[in-house]
Order: sequence, then structure tokens, then C-alpha cells
Amino acid sequence: MLPVGRTKEFDVADALERAMRLFWSKGYAATSIADLVTATGVARAGLYATFGDKHELYLKALDAYATARDPALVARLSGAGPALPAVYALITDYADADQARAGCFVVNAAIERLPADAGAALTVEASWSALEAALTAAFSRARAAGELVADADPAALARLVLVLLQGMRVVGRGRPGSGRATTAAAQAITMIGTLTPII
Repeated sequence: MLPVGRTKEFDVADALERAMRLFWSKGYAATSIADLVTATGVARAGLYATFGDKHELYLKALDAYATARDPALVARLSGAGPALPAVYALITDYADADQARAGCFVVNAAIERLPADAGAALTVEASWSALEAALTAAFSRARAAGELVADADPAALARLVLVLLQGMRVVGRGRPGSGRATTAAAQAITMIGTLTPII
């Protein structure tokens, strides 16, 4: 704790953002404390005093990423208007992002740290659960509005799309331009389209 009357000599939120971007790009194991000092511009003692050790900083960075990203995804799926176009747009955007090999910090954490890292597992599971719940709600709205046939299963569709989205993040780390993500996205949209009522 800082003595009374003293303030931190760096922007904590900015330092966490810089650490998050470093962990996101390099992963936990490949990121050293020296790397974090360089990326944040904060001395080792300042990092430890503010965030704890490397693992604690990693968990805070992962949580900051999920906290910033997840509400935006939920909002996209819960907006006014037909629900299926919002789902299709999300699937397409994931595929497009993977063509750029942008990746996802949550998926990277799942690949590198689970199941051994219980703290990371909590954030990953919470992030996936939030997206799955939002997808379930969107498919439920779509069914209620007649966008889907009456016997469509919103929860099963949501789980299918969740796994597809996370899988696209994984294959997106591979050879650029393979077309795997875009092909899978198009196939998923076509498959969901078979569940729309015939007019």
C-alpha cells in the first residue's frame, strides 16, 4: 500500500491494457517479467506492488479482456429487430477476423492454460457461458418471432454456434488464407437457414 498522500506514478489502467496485449500476443509462458516491464514502462517493483506476481497480472489481464469484450457481444445479439441476422453477422465477423489471424485472448488462454490453471479456467468458462446464454436468448427470440421453426432447440443451436466460433479462433491461428473459417461459417449459416419456416 502506498503511504498516505502518495499516488502511483503510472496509469494503472494503461499498464494493465499494455500487459493484456502482450499476454494476448505472446502467451503466458513466453512472456517474462522483463517483457512486461518493457511493455508497460513500469518497474518490476511497481508491477508486483500493484498487480501481484506474473500469474496474478495474467489473470487480471485476461479478466480485463473478457470484461471489455463480452458485454459488446451480448449487446450485438440482444438488439432490436430480427435475431437471426445478428447471429449470422456475428458468425461472419468471427470468420473475417480469423482470416486476419487476430485471435482471441480467451481462446488462447484455454489452449495454453487449461485445465491446470483454475483461475484462468474461471474466466474462460464465464466468458463462454455469457456468449452461450446470449446466443440462446437470440435463438429463443428468433423462434418466438417465427424466424425459426417451432421445434428448433435454441440451447442446442447456441452451443453449436459457440463451439463453431471458438473453433474458428483456433484454426485462424494456422495457415492464413486457408478458407477454413469462412467455409465453416457459410455452412453453419446455411444449416441454420434450413430451420427457418417455409413460406
